[in-house]
Amino acid sequence: MQIQPNERDKIAFWLGNKLSLREIARRLGRSPSSISDEINRNNTKGIYAPINAQIRADKRKKMAGRRHFLKDKETANYVIEKLNLGWSPELIDGRLKGEKGHRVISYECIYQYIYSKLSRSKKLWKLLTLKRKKRQKKDGRKVSRVRIPNQISIHLRGELVDSRKTFGHYEGDSIIGKQTKSKIIHTEVERQTRYLFAQVANSKTSQDTINAQIEIFNNVPVLSVTTDNGLEFAKHEQLNRLGIKTFFADPYCSGQRGTNENTNGLIRRYLPKKTSFNDLTQTKLDSIVWAINNRPKKVLKFHTPQEAFEKQLLIIQGVRIES
Repeated sequence: MQIQPNERDKIAFWLGNKLSLREIARRLGRSPSSISDEINRNNTKGIYAPINAQIRADKRKKMAGRRHFLKDKETANYVIEKLNLGWSPELIDGRLKGEKGHRVISYECIYQYIYSKLSRSKKLWKLLTLKRKKRQKKDGRKVSRVRIPNQISIHLRGELVDSRKTFGHYEGDSIIGKQTKSKIIHTEVERQTRYLFAQVANSKTSQDTINAQIEIFNNVPVLSVTTDNGLEFAKHEQLNRLGIKTFFADPYCSGQRGTNENTNGLIRRYLPKKTSFNDLTQTKLDSIVWAINNRPKKVLKFHTPQEAFEKQLLIIQGVRIES
């Protein structure tokens, strides 16, 4: 039982009358060590005054009951580190649970911290996908009326591809910079593992696009590619000659290529709209791709695309994977 305010009055009075700690303890029915600890912890410059002692005790009690908003300092550092890497609160929550074997902190708690007065000066909301100060659907790209030769509809792609049970099926797209007639980014995302490839291309022309696709697919297993109806994919038959099937989504149906659209959204966090790509190097783009591929995903049970992709490569190579 803690020392009470009336006991502090008596301790100060008896100390003033030169009573020993043992005698004070006997009179209060406490151990001498409790009295000694009380005097040592709550004195002010060597003088024990009951009012000051009570203030110090109350402050200590208040601080002892205060837990860090993000549970503890170690967890807080982990959360801030991963937010700076572009991870969402839900990803952080899931990844921690997977690493520790139990839930460490809820993503709702992380959101509350981000929007709390405590962290307002840090502007952590800027690290979230939508960058909203307080707690859209993008329009699909317009389809050209010019017909791309020998298009095959996504509806003929087959259930096996749709189910994501097989590895090596990709979704492709182009990301445009501030100037339409300048460098672009061509992206390909493997549907099962959500692994991203991205290549800087000199323009949005069909020749530069097919060159970028061939560069990406040069050393990786690929069975099919699904794109939108942009004219940059007009030379898709060159992929067919390499044994890669090409399919086209319906006009204005970006959701049919949702994996690629969502992943392109992650790239936009690093290269927002109206950013010029003229000075963008492949080295810089590779660093962005690395960060995205090493970001855990809920759909992958909080593993990263990098981990999932490498696992599939090992399976193809006949290497046994420990579960």
